[in-house]
Amino acid sequence: MQLINQHTKKIMEECKDRAREAGLHFDKDTLEYIVTNRDMISLSPKVMIPTLYDYWVNDVEVLKEQGKYKLSPSNPYETVINSRPAISFYNDNNPDWMNIMIFYHVIAHIDFFQNNRLFERTWGDDFVGQALADKRLITSLRSEHGRWVDYAIEFSRCINNLVGYFDELSRQGFATELNPPEMLDYYFGDFLQKVIKAPEGEVYRDIEKYNQYIAQDQNLGESWFFNDVKKKYPEFQSKYNLYLKKQIDRPAIDVMEYIRDNSPFLKKEKNEWMKLVMSIVRNTALYFEPQIRTKIINEGWASYWHDELFRRDERIKGHEVAYARLNAAVTSVSRSGLNPYAIGLRLVQYVEELANKGKIDYIFQRNQSITYRENYDLHTLKGKDAIFALRKHFSDFTLINTFTDQDFVDQHDLFVLGQRVNQEKRVYEYYVKSRKGEDYKKMLIDSLYHPPVISVNEELSTDENIYLVHHFEGKPLLEDFIYDTMMGVSFLWGGSAQLETTEIQYSDYDEEDYEEVRICYTLEGKRLKKEEL
Repeated sequence: MQLINQHTKKIMEECKDRAREAGLHFDKDTLEYIVTNRDMISLSPKVMIPTLYDYWVNDVEVLKEQGKYKLSPSNPYETVINSRPAISFYNDNNPDWMNIMIFYHVIAHIDFFQNNRLFERTWGDDFVGQALADKRLITSLRSEHGRWVDYAIEFSRCINNLVGYFDELSRQGFATELNPPEMLDYYFGDFLQKVIKAPEGEVYRDIEKYNQYIAQDQNLGESWFFNDVKKKYPEFQSKYNLYLKKQIDRPAIDVMEYIRDNSPFLKKEKNEWMKLVMSIVRNTALYFEPQIRTKIINEGWASYWHDELFRRDERIKGHEVAYARLNAAVTSVSRSGLNPYAIGLRLVQYVEELANKGKIDYIFQRNQSITYRENYDLHTLKGKDAIFALRKHFSDFTLINTFTDQDFVDQHDLFVLGQRVNQEKRVYEYYVKSRKGEDYKKMLIDSLYHPPVISVNEELSTDENIYLVHHFEGKPLLEDFIYDTMMGVSFLWGGSAQLETTEIQYSDYDEEDYEEVRICYTLEGKRLKKEEL
C-alpha cells in the first residue's frame, strides 16, 4: 500500500476543483492510496480502517475472502473512509480515465460524509487516529489479561447492534453554547494533574499547543487538539467517560451502555478493564451507524455526481463506450435483487426532476389525475437545491419513505418479485408479485438495516440476573443468534440472563393464520430455557 503518485494526485486535485465549481463542499486535504486486491482482502474485515483493533474474526474473514478470490477473482475499484482527512483506496490497475470517474465518485462520498447531518458527530474526528489509540490500548490489555480480552470483545460485539444511535444523537444535540467545555476542563484540571501527574512544564506546553490550534481554526481547533491527546494517552477517553458518569446523573440509553455502567461483575476492581473494551466496541459501532443507515442515498449521491461530472469532462473523449459499459454495470437496476447504486441514483434523479417541475408541492400531490400529473410543470429549476437539501437531511429510510411512490415505480418499470413452487417441474420459480408503489416501498424499507429495540427492565433485574425486553415491531428475533447473544450478556453481567420477546406461531394448515406469542428465554449457566408467558 502506497500513496498515489504525483501524476495521479494532480488528476485528483483537478477533479476536486471541478466538483467544487458544481457545488460540492468538502475539506481540501485528502489522502489517496494505491492498493492491490490482496490489500483490499486484508483490509475489508476492518472496514478499510488499517488501524482498527485486532480481533480473531477478522483473520477468519481474510482467509474466507482469499478462498473466494481464488474461485472468482474480482477487482474492486475504490473504497473511501469517513475520517479527517478523508482517506480513499484505489486498485493498482485502474487506467487514468477510469480514475477520473472514480475520483468524482469518491469526492461525492466525501461531500456526503462531511455534510449529511447523521454524520455530524463525526465531522471533527480523526477516526483513524482514534482507532490506533484504541488498538494500542487493547494490545496493552492483551499483554496483561491474555485471551480474556478476546472474550470481552466477542461478547461486546454480540450486542453492539443494540447501541442507541438516535438516542445518542439527541443526547448530544444541544446547542454548542449550552455545553461547557467539560473535556477541556477535565484534561487540564484533573487528568494531567491528578491522573497522569504530569510535570508543570508539560501542562504549559499543552496549553500553548491548544491556543495555537484555536488560532488556526476557531471551530475545529479543539477537535485537533484532542485528537493529539487521544493518540498520546489512549486511556484518556475512557477516564473522561467515567468522570462524566460521576458528574452527570443520566440513565443509560442502550443495553450495552447499561451493562457497562451497572454490571456488578464489571464493578469488581479486577474486571474494570472490560469497561474499556466495551467502550471501544460501542464507540466504534456508533461511528459506523450513520454509514449503515445511508448506504442507498450515499451510493446514489456518488453515482449521480460521477455521471454528472465525468460526462462533462473533456477527458472522457475516446472512452465513452468503456465508460458507458462500466457505469451500466454499476448502476443498472437488478430485477431479482436490490442494487443500492441503482435505486439511490434513480431516487436522487427523481427528486431533482420533481423539484425542477415544482412537483414537490401539496397541490400537486393531492391531485391524482393521471393527465394532470403528467402535464404538470412549473419550470422552477430548483432541482439542484432540492438534491443538496436531500444530501444534508435525509437517510435511506426518509428518502425511500418520502419519494418511492407509484410514479417512481411506473417510470422505471419496477416490481416486487415473488417465489413459488412449480409442482409440475418441481422447481422454484419467480413471478411478478406486485407493481404497486406501496408494495415496492415496503420491500425497500424491509431490506434496510433495522436492529431490534431491546431495553433493560430495571425492576425485574437484580445483581444475579438481568432482564431484557424486546419491543416487538412485527419482526421476530432470529432464533439462531439468541443463545450466543445471551451468553455474552450473561458473561458481562456476571449472572443469569432473561429475554422477553414475541414469536409468531403459524397454523399447520394456513400460512395466513398465525398468532403472536410472548416468550421468555432464560439462560442459566450454559443452558437456555424457553417458555410462554
